[in-house]
Amino acid sequence: VGNYKRTVKRIDDGHRLCNDLMNCIHERARIEKVYAQQLTEWAKRWKQLVEKGPQYGTVERAWCAFMSEAEKVSELHLEVKGSLMNEDFEKIKNWQKEAFHKQMMGGFKETKEAEDGFRKAQKPWAKKLKEVEAAKKAYHAACKEEKLAISRETNSKADPALNPEQLKKLQDKVERSKQDVLKTKEKYEKSLKELDNATPQYMENMEQVFEQCQQFEEKRLRFFREVLLEVQKHLDLSNVASYKNIYRELEQNIKTADAVEDLRWFRANQGPGMSMNWPQFEEWSADLNRTLSRREKKKASDGVTLTGINQTGDQVSQPNKHSSSLSVQSNTVQSVQSSYNPFEDEEDTGSTVSEKEDNKIKNVSSYEKNQSYPTDWSDEESNNPFSTDANGDTNPFDEDTPPAMEVRVRALYDYEGQEQDELSFKAGDELTKIENEDEQGWCKGRLDNGQVGLYPANYVEPIQ
Repeated sequence: VGNYKRTVKRIDDGHRLCNDLMNCIHERARIEKVYAQQLTEWAKRWKQLVEKGPQYGTVERAWCAFMSEAEKVSELHLEVKGSLMNEDFEKIKNWQKEAFHKQMMGGFKETKEAEDGFRKAQKPWAKKLKEVEAAKKAYHAACKEEKLAISRETNSKADPALNPEQLKKLQDKVERSKQDVLKTKEKYEKSLKELDNATPQYMENMEQVFEQCQQFEEKRLRFFREVLLEVQKHLDLSNVASYKNIYRELEQNIKTADAVEDLRWFRANQGPGMSMNWPQFEEWSADLNRTLSRREKKKASDGVTLTGINQTGDQVSQPNKHSSSLSVQSNTVQSVQSSYNPFEDEEDTGSTVSEKEDNKIKNVSSYEKNQSYPTDWSDEESNNPFSTDANGDTNPFDEDTPPAMEVRVRALYDYEGQEQDELSFKAGDELTKIENEDEQGWCKGRLDNGQVGLYPANYVEPIQ
């Protein structure tokens, strides 16, 4: 009695399992979406790197085919996400709504119907069972009383102190207890027989309600199997023709990479086969042949302004007659950011390629296809522009300006040398000024390690 509650509870569990399955599918759909976004971001970033990098020709196209594959697979995974949410998730949600009906007082209508059906089927048999329990209890009590009466009678026969009248009472009690045992036994057997007779009908009624619950649960189990098969079809990309085509196309693109063709292209465009600009005889012209110094060229060229000046300590910028910005040739400005490791995990912000990633794009590849190469050349073994030869020739930066007294100075700001003849130092570093400021605002100095070069005059201050 009462064990039907396990079957009734299964209805409530069915409703909860629908919620669990929906949550399971929803989480998988979110994973598919995030994966698709990450594929797209990866493809976008690396496509830019490869296109800007030094790789060329058919191998470049083969490499870029991986990014095309990622974009197409990303679209397929977005389709998977859409199928999971728009079809499977909604199907479970609608089926749950149709299969389970909530009541005003809480619980589900199906649960109450099952509970009432089991209770109604069990009630007559439970009543007879209760009578059997009562009859059994009475019979067992009578048997206990009979045994006690017989024990007392037996003991009294051995007791000479008891008179015949007392002994007669004990014998009468034994007789009555035996009659009670017979009566209660007969009643117990009768109630038990009635219970046995009612059992088949009880079983039939209970099984009828149980079958109704089985049918309801069967619908849920079959529905779950059907939904899981549909989910499997949506997740399985191996049978999707477009998915196979993606990798068939990727394989073809990679196989079309031809080293011979790429080398031929490089020879024709970047090697001996390219159009040559051989030196031609040029007439002298006073205007065209006027020699410009290195710093005059720098002043005349288009440039950018360095504005990232970091001041340290308690130093406060002093009013200066010179500009606090430095104009340098634009193609010499290089990034001083730390190198980017493309295999380093990043936090998932859920957004597309961030500005931080855009900055990384500029720093991953060390060269670009259209990189301009310097045309200056020298047949000297040493490429140190500051060294002097054995004949005592001065370095190429010596000019007609008179030498200055050496003065110790301290750097106010960080400065990264943009050309080979410029010094690099940090704010607070000390160096020696060996030549006064020129008209472009440059001084010549020497670091403590012996390196000699130029630096902006307004980046340092004399040490008092």
